[in-house]
Amino acid sequence: MARVSQEHLDARRRQILDGAALCFARNGFHATSMQDVLKEVDLSAGAVYRYFSGKDELIGAIVTEALETVGEVFNGAARETPPPLPDVLMPRVLAEMRERRPLLLEGGEWMFPRLLVQVWTETLRNEQLAALLGPGFDRIRDAWREVAESYRRAGLLSEDVDADTLARVMVAVVQGFAVQTALFGDIPEETLRAGLRALMSLGGSQLG
Repeated sequence: MARVSQEHLDARRRQILDGAALCFARNGFHATSMQDVLKEVDLSAGAVYRYFSGKDELIGAIVTEALETVGEVFNGAARETPPPLPDVLMPRVLAEMRERRPLLLEGGEWMFPRLLVQVWTETLRNEQLAALLGPGFDRIRDAWREVAESYRRAGLLSEDVDADTLARVMVAVVQGFAVQTALFGDIPEETLRAGLRALMSLGGSQLG
């Protein structure tokens, strides 16, 4: 019997995760059954259960992957010296997230913001997800703190500005933009860029 390649196994796992993510983004975690996932990915139960024991494990894998995606994008930005200013950096972060997770729902809506909102909502009642989300958020906040410190080293940020405070606000901007996109439809990244530029122009200063 021919051995199944690791590439094939990885592709099948990707197929299952993508199909499940679309189901969860579309209908939420509770309204989605494993039968819905099987129908979405067009695979037998045996093929899916070879990779995931059930819906809870699928949810955990999707949440972990979503956090890793966001964290990797922010960490990449933190390594630039100096990082681009927020009006450039934030839209670019969202654009890179779109490139990495380009799945679309019916009608062409980007799936990822809806999935994030579902994750945040489920975390309020699911202790296991909360245990995943907490450290993931901390890693993203750490990356933004490093961005803030890079601004400071470049003379762009006042010494009296708390880096963690700025980090939390920058994370909140991305979260808020994701919520608006999920609730009201796709919003051009140029809207975020223009809005940040407007905020940065207040008082005649950019970051300090």
